Amino acid sequence: MSQVDVQAVKTYLLALQDQICQSLSEVDGHGFSEDAWQREGGGGGRTRVLAEGQLIEKGGVNFSHVFGDRLPASATAHRPELAGRDFQAMGVSLVIHPRNPYVPTSHANVRFFIAEKPGEEPVWWFGGGFDLTPYYGFDEDCQHWHATAKAACEPFGAEIYPKFKTWCDEYFYLKHRQEPRGVGGLFFDDLNTPDFATAFALMRSIGDSYLPAYLPIIERRRDSAYGERQRDFQLHRRGRYVEFNLVFDRGTLFGLQSGGRTESILMSLPPEVRWSYDWAPEAGSEEARLYERYLVPRDWVNLTEENH
Repeated sequence: MSQVDVQAVKTYLLALQDQICQSLSEVDGHGFSEDAWQREGGGGGRTRVLAEGQLIEKGGVNFSHVFGDRLPASATAHRPELAGRDFQAMGVSLVIHPRNPYVPTSHANVRFFIAEKPGEEPVWWFGGGFDLTPYYGFDEDCQHWHATAKAACEPFGAEIYPKFKTWCDEYFYLKHRQEPRGVGGLFFDDLNTPDFATAFALMRSIGDSYLPAYLPIIERRRDSAYGERQRDFQLHRRGRYVEFNLVFDRGTLFGLQSGGRTESILMSLPPEVRWSYDWAPEAGSEEARLYERYLVPRDWVNLTEENH
């Protein structure tokens, strides 16, 4: 079994945050502001936010590293073996909310957790992934997003992408609405096999693939003309994003329950959003097409004429 190297993970995550912020700043023309913070009880992070940019209405790229001698009860209830252990949790989490409704919102997260106790083997795992939330769907964008995701997983086994894709489809699902949040991507958690070095390499491959997956979609859609109708629909769909993050998202719940920094945890929420009572799209419209074609699980990599 390869040796657990916590510092190597932290070094990678800090560099990943730098790389993503630099690339998105170049695309937008505006830079991220940084807010370094400390957590009472141990740890801290770097929250970076870009607001009111040319392309990005609001985007956040957060690094956090928190630690302590006791996990919240919600964590030990599901993992009783963690009781009585010191813990460290670190990760990079980002959400980009573009201004143009034809540019999809994107989310990515890679994280590492370790719990230790003298005289016992450490308990550790990796988690993360990335997913896409379009307001107006395009097959070529979905195919590119998923092909990039598959390529990131392939060196680690042909079974990885289908497993993580299905996990993503099932995780980013609003049960009370009975609809997916978007077109998915990758999601994984509790990854600690076959060994630390391999699991860490898979996490890095997924983290490094976010920009190649997202930037070409931005460039294709950023100059699309839109009007009030498209903007209204974007704000309506953003409501679903807020509902998921506040009701179901594990990272949000863990952060709030473990005494994390609220401003950084809630940076994922969009700047403007709308809830309309009993709203439904007009039959045959672009908005209806999102629900009919894109908010359904689909094999985007192997899209054929038959399932067009």
